[in-house]
Amino acid sequence: MPRIGLVALVSAAALVAIIHAAFAQTVMREADIVDLRVGQRVLVDDGSCPAGQIKQVIGAKLSQNGVVRTRSCVPRLAKK
Repeated sequence: MPRIGLVALVSAAALVAIIHAAFAQTVMREADIVDLRVGQRVLVDDGSCPAGQIKQVIGAKLSQNGVVRTRSCVPRLAKK
């Protein structure tokens, strides 16, 4: 039954990769974001959003001039 162990190991590695990708990077200024990739999410703690929210910048699509960014205010997750 070593195959079950291999499946469990691969599943655990995939879960860790998914969890790591779910956590967005946080920076203090939007200018600190360099090389934003399509689909990448970065949180910007610059005080531009209402209390309890933080700015989220997403690499939305690729254009001739590079990656197009979208910005929105999202709920700030509580730190444990």
